[in-house]
Amino acid sequence: MTDISNEHSIVLTLDAGGTSLRFCGMRAGKRVTDMVALDTHGDNLELCLMNIVGGFARVREMCPVPPVAISFAFPGPADYPNGIIGDLGNLPAFRGGIALGPILREKFGIPVFISNDGDLFAFGESIAGFLPYVNGLLEKGGSPKRYRNLLGVTLGTGFGGGIARNGELLLGDNSVAGEIWLLRNKLLPAMNVEQSVSIRAVRRVYPEVAGIPLESAPDPKDICKIGTGASPGNRNAACEAFRQLGEAAGDAVAQTLNLVDGLVVIGGGLANAWPLFVPSLVAELNATYKTFQGQDFRRLAVDAFNLEDSTALEMFVRGNSREIIVPKTGEKVLFDLMPRIAIGISRLGTSEAIALGAYAFALQKLNQKN
Repeated sequence: MTDISNEHSIVLTLDAGGTSLRFCGMRAGKRVTDMVALDTHGDNLELCLMNIVGGFARVREMCPVPPVAISFAFPGPADYPNGIIGDLGNLPAFRGGIALGPILREKFGIPVFISNDGDLFAFGESIAGFLPYVNGLLEKGGSPKRYRNLLGVTLGTGFGGGIARNGELLLGDNSVAGEIWLLRNKLLPAMNVEQSVSIRAVRRVYPEVAGIPLESAPDPKDICKIGTGASPGNRNAACEAFRQLGEAAGDAVAQTLNLVDGLVVIGGGLANAWPLFVPSLVAELNATYKTFQGQDFRRLAVDAFNLEDSTALEMFVRGNSREIIVPKTGEKVLFDLMPRIAIGISRLGTSEAIALGAYAFALQKLNQKN
């Protein structure tokens, strides 16, 4: 992937939410226009499309040079390559299939790229966030180890995921690669994992443990403050709510890592509560299975390190390197005996990573076409 800091092309982007639409123009991975915010009107297709078209038109007028593409994240299910949005739960106006990409191409006469927010989050972090951050630490520490694969997960209203592999997004043949929310729930095996890894999960577990009615539960931000001791409340219940989230998320991430084999970065609205759930998440990654003979063996083929912990970060960077002799030559090469992955929190912020991912994704597709 070309260094986007040297790119001069402008791409129009959109942060689409259930209540608001926020538009801007980006160049070299940074905003070059003011942000334009409009209501989503998710239950009224005519008003929603009018605001989407109008928002892009307004930021286009602010751009110092004409944009080369439109690129943004939009909720699924969707046929992303063809720009067709499917049946959305929180945007009922789009049910039945709406060709949003073709509408925008017709209106603006430039290529339009629509993707999943989890995918673009992972892509943004792989380009200018967590992936280069970790590789920079390794280079500074003198380690020969480098990473090219990244699993991005977002914790908030739902449990999203995306996979960046060797400088490209792994999208899948149906645009549904990285749908980590659909993995089986370790704590509630009849359910998918999102039922235990989401805002609603934290709000469900806290009152269960605290012995209070569900309607009396605080919102997750307040539960986090209770868990860290910053606010009064049932601290044991708050810690248990996030511990369960970490355990369930860790099980799903471990299953995914056995296929992806890369770093893991966490974003989303619950990411700031990382001190309460990352320890149980990492413990799950480093957990063991048993054989019929009762022997333990690791569930991952690698060691997992929490890079938000200074001791673990130091161990991760140091690794276990030594020089070995190349037979019949006498030459020496550096060999790291510790296969390992690391997990940490977004270095960009979720919204910025998504916008950056959208910008880079558009430029990559345009370069491939040319």
